[in-house]
Amino acid sequence: MATRKVGLNMRAELYDDLAKLAKDNGQTTTYVLERAAEHYIQYVAPTQNTVRPEIMAHVRKSIEKNRKLLHLLAQ
Repeated sequence: MATRKVGLNMRAELYDDLAKLAKDNGQTTTYVLERAAEHYIQYVAPTQNTVRPEIMAHVRKSIEKNRKLLHLLAQ
């Protein structure tokens, strides 16, 4: 398996939590970060293009409300 060395900046508190979790589970921080990245790519990222229906309902109401306001201001 090919690997690539990366450098990143992370909130110190988050890194400390990550390092403690890894240590408590007998794992390396690299291993935990790799699993987190895999999880994000597999489960989180695919859902980012999907907007929940309740959010879209609010957007549509807002658009309609603003359309009426724009029309009133134009008069």
